[in-house]
Amino acid sequence: MKNLSLLVRSGSLNGYVELVKSLDRDPYAFMRTVGLQPKFLEDPEALIPRDAVRELLEITARATHTEDLALRLAAQRKLSALGPISLVLREAPTPRDALDTLCRYLKLVNASLILHVEDTGSVVIIREELLPTPGLQIRQSVELAVGGMFHMLSELIGSHWQPLEVCFTHRPPQDVSAHRAFFRRSVKFNQEFNGLVCRASDLAQPRALGDQVAAGFARKYLEAALMDRSDSVQETCRQIMLALLPSGACTATELARFLHIDRRTLHRRLDAEGLTFSQLLDEVRSDLVKRHLRESDRPLSEVAELLGFSRPSSFSHWFQGLFGCSASQWRKQAVHMAALGAHGV
Repeated sequence: MKNLSLLVRSGSLNGYVELVKSLDRDPYAFMRTVGLQPKFLEDPEALIPRDAVRELLEITARATHTEDLALRLAAQRKLSALGPISLVLREAPTPRDALDTLCRYLKLVNASLILHVEDTGSVVIIREELLPTPGLQIRQSVELAVGGMFHMLSELIGSHWQPLEVCFTHRPPQDVSAHRAFFRRSVKFNQEFNGLVCRASDLAQPRALGDQVAAGFARKYLEAALMDRSDSVQETCRQIMLALLPSGACTATELARFLHIDRRTLHRRLDAEGLTFSQLLDEVRSDLVKRHLRESDRPLSEVAELLGFSRPSSFSHWFQGLFGCSASQWRKQAVHMAALGAHGV
């Protein structure tokens, strides 16, 4: 069975060819570099390698010196680019209902995206987290996901809608003006999550209902497709771990509770896939810490908290044992290597 979290819809690259041509570069040359063929873009529902798409966005942004590449892509997006789910989203009674629908069918749109919507009274926090790719920057992919969410909500609420906050975990670009123009407000970087903070009242606005019959047919199709796609135990666990880690409550017992099974059953199912809970937790933390150290300027104490460590000393001991150096040394080396790559050295 294919690991669907390693694949994305070809439609995620809608507008890429036209955008790169507008920058006077050859999009197909970039695509060949990461092993993507032009024919892959003919069917937006076709599944293509996730990591190839992520690398494509990064190398294109660097080669064209376009830090806001992902936002330019997101600006061209229509809700229809999401495929059949767009019919259901358009007919949702409110934007908040549309968000709930997107959460339900998210694995059919992007199986590597984790979407968590948190209601806190008058405010709604929309957190978006991508399953990381070891050794690969995913800044552009993160900005495409958040930019896409902003564009979707703007289409559902109104073209002049503004979120209260826009947050990214990575460091800011050299010039933030493009980000400010796209989101219509200042953007916060080096934050503890990627996503949007919105007024609950904006998301509760009633929408005029249209073709409910078409939406009903689309929902039946989506439900059938959802039944056909089941994640492996470890992929499901990875997604829950990413959500639990910042709270410091990422234990086997808590994970089993989320899966509605007992702890022994969890260990047995992971063992059947050749993993232990501790190994999987280390893998998730390792992928996350490399991303935080490579792409953000957050203090190490805050990085430790985001990884679920209650004390900085515990984090330091874990990092030294896994990487053979301190986290500060690893970050300096990563920043140095990124600078060399940016200058083509």
